[in-house]
Amino acid sequence: MKRLLRSAAQLQNFREFAAFSGHNGSSKGLQIDGIRDIIAVASGKGGVGKSTTAVNLAVALANKCQLRVGLLDADVYGPSVPTLMNLHGKPEVSRDMKMIPVENYGVKCMSMGFLVEKEAALVWRGPMVMSALEKMTRGVEWGDLDVLVVDMPPGTGDAQISISQRLQLSGALIVTTPQDVALMDARRGVVMFSKVKVPILGVLENMSCFKCPHCGEPSYIFGCGGAQKIADEMGLDFLGEIPLEVAVRSSSDEGHPIVVSAPDSAVSKAYCCVAQKIVNKLEEKAKEHKFQPKISL
Repeated sequence: MKRLLRSAAQLQNFREFAAFSGHNGSSKGLQIDGIRDIIAVASGKGGVGKSTTAVNLAVALANKCQLRVGLLDADVYGPSVPTLMNLHGKPEVSRDMKMIPVENYGVKCMSMGFLVEKEAALVWRGPMVMSALEKMTRGVEWGDLDVLVVDMPPGTGDAQISISQRLQLSGALIVTTPQDVALMDARRGVVMFSKVKVPILGVLENMSCFKCPHCGEPSYIFGCGGAQKIADEMGLDFLGEIPLEVAVRSSSDEGHPIVVSAPDSAVSKAYCCVAQKIVNKLEEKAKEHKFQPKISL
């Protein structure tokens, strides 16, 4: 009897997961009303600066490119957007019972970090995570946005695949550092998005080098040219290099993205350059889709 109950519970969990992740024979995602493009900022592993990149990219898109931008922190287990964006408190709820995103630096944000205590550890199984992600996407009053930036959880597991299948992603940005162990995981991320038919917008190399504040001499702590090499090998666009600077760490800890706190820094200019490249790519894809001939059967 206990074995039968366990089997029934597992079946129910699978059904809940399948209902969220789109395992019903269809791999096409659903678009969120009012949002033109959704892009994923992803990495095959943690510790490469993915969340910092997502935050600075979102702020650059809003402030430098003058777009209406939202930022979804999809890392349920380790939400960092509230800290990086200097946001606190819980979101309000609209009349139709949707959460209203919290805004700062011109970016509308939603994160599990707004809904739980700061030091709380979430011990959730897959279906609970999927349900939370569903509420933070379609259960939010995003309004009209040009771009929704999704800070993806690290890795290539259920959550990443489900988000890719459930949301109609316009593309994914792969963030990596130059060393071999990070590049190996970045390859896995590219393969995962390819399998779920999400186009890769390009590869970005974070922590590319450290420039001495005294002499300006660059030191390639994690290696040199790794992301460029993987982009060339896999036929992807290389979007640029983000140097390693102390100001990135300090401004992030204080909740002031470096594109705002130090707009003239080399890092800030690099982020803004990547943001403009993303805008150009999204515009190109929109034109391709507009002029794509319709096939009638």
